[in-house]
Amino acid sequence: MNVDAWVTLAVVVVVLALLVRGRVAPSLVLLGGAVAVLVLGVVQPQEAFSGFSNPAPITVAALYVLAAGVEKTGALTPVMQRTLGDNGTYRRPLLRTLPPTMAASAFLNNTPVVAMLAMQVSAWADRRDVAASKFLMPISFAAIMGGLLTVIGTSTTLVVSSQMTTFGLEELGFFEISLVGLPIAAIGLVLLVTLAPVVLPDRRSARAEVEEAGRRFSFEMQVVPGGPMDGRSVEQARLRRLDGLFLASVDRGDTVIAPVRPETVLRGGNRLHFVGPAGRVVDLQGMPGLRSAELEHVLDLDEPSVRYFEAVVGQRSPLVGQTLKAVGFRSAYQAAVLAIHRSGHLVANRLGTERIRLGDTLILVSDPGFRERWRDRPDFLLVADLDGRPPVASPRAWIPITALAAVVVLAATGLVPILNGALIAAAVLIMTGILSFPEARRAIDFDVILVIASAFGLAAAMQSSGLADVVAGGLVQLTSALGPHGVVLGLVLATIILTELVTNNAAALLMLPIAVNAAAAGGVDPRGAAIAVAVAASASFLSPIGYQTNMMVYGPGGYRFTDYARLGWMFTTLVIVATVVLVPVFWPTA
Repeated sequence: MNVDAWVTLAVVVVVLALLVRGRVAPSLVLLGGAVAVLVLGVVQPQEAFSGFSNPAPITVAALYVLAAGVEKTGALTPVMQRTLGDNGTYRRPLLRTLPPTMAASAFLNNTPVVAMLAMQVSAWADRRDVAASKFLMPISFAAIMGGLLTVIGTSTTLVVSSQMTTFGLEELGFFEISLVGLPIAAIGLVLLVTLAPVVLPDRRSARAEVEEAGRRFSFEMQVVPGGPMDGRSVEQARLRRLDGLFLASVDRGDTVIAPVRPETVLRGGNRLHFVGPAGRVVDLQGMPGLRSAELEHVLDLDEPSVRYFEAVVGQRSPLVGQTLKAVGFRSAYQAAVLAIHRSGHLVANRLGTERIRLGDTLILVSDPGFRERWRDRPDFLLVADLDGRPPVASPRAWIPITALAAVVVLAATGLVPILNGALIAAAVLIMTGILSFPEARRAIDFDVILVIASAFGLAAAMQSSGLADVVAGGLVQLTSALGPHGVVLGLVLATIILTELVTNNAAALLMLPIAVNAAAAGGVDPRGAAIAVAVAASASFLSPIGYQTNMMVYGPGGYRFTDYARLGWMFTTLVIVATVVLVPVFWPTA
């Protein structure tokens, strides 16, 4: 290897190590890698930042906006509400739910699809007293497999398609990846319906854990007219920083104040809604100026001024590694954490001093507007209302659905490029008022966009330095005894391992130069090798951290880390076998 190849290898190793460690945001790590190969003279500026002028990140951003419009209007609600039905315990509801999930994920970002279904399925399972854990992981897996049916099904396939042009290959056709993806989805559907009810254990959800523990209550106190608290602010009355208690709302009779601010003035007769451990009621009753308003009750979801939510902490959340006390959770989020659910169990330690971990589910109480404020922000991967009420379908739901259908038809027929169609559709949603500009901006996951754009620079360095050719040569040498099928097998295994360790988009973009070079040396069609990488990078089933939808259902399903491998190894094997067998068939060597 030459000096540039060694330098690039060192940068890539450092980047991968930082991504696996998970202490720094993936976008910053990959951007730093792109800057490093530029500063070290491996690539020119136009190569290092080629991703920022590539249509893939912009297309992905526009599709995020389109998916947000569909979610906000509840366009899929009527379809999804009919899927579970009332007959059957596990297999029939799964058979009704999973095909629509796959279909929706083929054309939409699967994150809002899974978010909507996770809420509805959890509520449905609670009503029927069945385990939500039997449904939520299959829904995530179905969404992942649905993404393999079209070029816009996942951002990974889109970026692979766009980068293919740098190797002299044409972009993927709209349904081209379905030659491999459709058999995987069909067989995967049968496996999910047949085996998931047997293989997946019964796990109690975060909500069920809290309710069954019975240790946290909501209750009301009343301000005594003419008493010491009458006319004083919440801060002056010392109700702002109560250990383990949270003042959720103030009911004045004619109006309800929620969230409550430190400067809110208390008046005689006001009903104060507190949430916290039952044992603290005695402390409140001993405070001058307060008296009990009613008996305590467990998670009263009918209280109009207070709502309860599940919030899943994702990889990009600033809460990871921090304590609730350190971040000032109550004032920063205008909510109080009642419980932390982790790996299928409630955390027993003092919540204020417990460090938040990736995948933790916070059971919290706030005002009804909490979900709208935080659902599109990186702080939480999923914010679900505990009452499980789905969004009501808007009379204007036909607008985003029509826009999506137009993008699909025009792109599939080749009349309008995907980028142009997606941008026009996103603009239509904003101009018609379906989404405001701030809502559209919040819908875009800029961390993903930056990961995609930055990874192009590292991929260019691997190609221009000759590192990709060296790695590809070693891969071909190891698998040459098995012929073209062996080369595809090596590419798929390497991509799957890399995807489970780092982000799927980064894995795909780093593996693509290797795949194209290996194809040339190993008697494989480069187009087929690129598709093998796209499929392998888009199919992560072995852990909750490998794919975003897996993490979304981790807490609500009450899963443990090993539950994913218990079911996921079958689907990983399916992806490997199907890709290795079908790629040489549909894309034979020229």
